[in-house]
Amino acid sequence: MEKEIIKHIGKTIEIIYMGVDGRISQRLIEVRSVKSDSVMAYCLQRKAPRVFRLDNILAIQPAAGRVIA
Repeated sequence: MEKEIIKHIGKTIEIIYMGVDGRISQRLIEVRSVKSDSVMAYCLQRKAPRVFRLDNILAIQPAAGRVIA
C-alpha cells in the first residue's frame, strides 16, 4: 500500500480507513508525506492534519473531482 500512496503525494485521494477502535470510515485526504508505517495528510472532512497508519488503510482511490464544502 505504501508504494501506491507515495504516487499520490500532493494529491487528494479517498481512503477507506479502520480506526484504532475498529470503526471503518471513508475519508477524503490530501497526502502530505509517507513514512514507513504512516501517512501524514490533511483530512478534508475533519479540516485538520491527521496521521493514518498504513496497515489500517483498507483501500484508496483518486478523488476524481470530489469537493468537500
